Amino acid sequence: MVNLGTPDATDYRSMRRYLKEFLSDPRVIETNRVLWWFALNFVILPIRPARKGRDYDNIWNRERNESPLKTITRAQSEKLALHFASDRRITVDWAMRYGNPSIPSRLEALQKKGCERILVVPLYPQYAAATTASVADRVFDSLAKFRRQPTLRFLPPYFDEPAYIEAVAISFEEDLAKLSWKPEVVLASFHGIPTEYVRKGDPYEIQCTETTRLLRERLKLDERKFRLTFQSRFGRIEWLKPATDETVRALARSGVKNIAVVTPGFSADCLETLEEIAGENAEIFRHAGGERFAAIPCLNDSEHGMRVIRGLVERELSGWI
Repeated sequence: MVNLGTPDATDYRSMRRYLKEFLSDPRVIETNRVLWWFALNFVILPIRPARKGRDYDNIWNRERNESPLKTITRAQSEKLALHFASDRRITVDWAMRYGNPSIPSRLEALQKKGCERILVVPLYPQYAAATTASVADRVFDSLAKFRRQPTLRFLPPYFDEPAYIEAVAISFEEDLAKLSWKPEVVLASFHGIPTEYVRKGDPYEIQCTETTRLLRERLKLDERKFRLTFQSRFGRIEWLKPATDETVRALARSGVKNIAVVTPGFSADCLETLEEIAGENAEIFRHAGGERFAAIPCLNDSEHGMRVIRGLVERELSGWI
């Protein structure tokens, strides 16, 4: 099981190490490598680690001294392992694309355990070259050093899987039922990517749109009540629109007082959901005149979320077990 990544700590050096690995990935930043190297090392890395470290510090799991994404991904792995506990042939492990535990280290551990068939589970419902393909790149690069190659399978994107749509919808309904108020508008916020990547053929926008359409139908909400937005813009180039922060501000200024935000592009709560949505965007909404803001948790390691993961993994192991 693989998720995006996490710094080891929130201090400057840890954040710099993490951001350098992340932003050096040509799948993430598709630009002239020489120019980007200078921009990254002489403009971004001297400044951004301290700023992002403060953001991580706001959501840090102090009890375990790790990021929430690391805590949740471990829990998902442990619960999946418990599900397969009666079959000694199956080993469940987890890794991060950037940071620790790394993909190479976990593949080596699986090989030492004698695993000859490996199912890689990128925990991204929608496919993007910057996420799913980057995981594949790292897996293949790591296995290139193995003399004895395992048989390999990859879980495909599950953006339109009925079980996934139902899990997100039920979880959303349960969380709304806990509120003492009803949202006038619901935003489905996905991590954005540059529009240039879509023009080059990335299916991410199409898959996010389809996920939103299916959720809208399941929840019986129209396009005015349930809207698609994109968050986490970086740099000056054009990104997918409408932007979540701009939409939140515009809604508040138009007189909308109560909104909820669901993030169906994330399998686990992380910096982008806990700090950017629940923190930054909630503040934007209230400063612009809004009153009540609900950030709906991701599926995480809930029973709804684990039911999706178990079903997908069992399907992809067909013929192996």
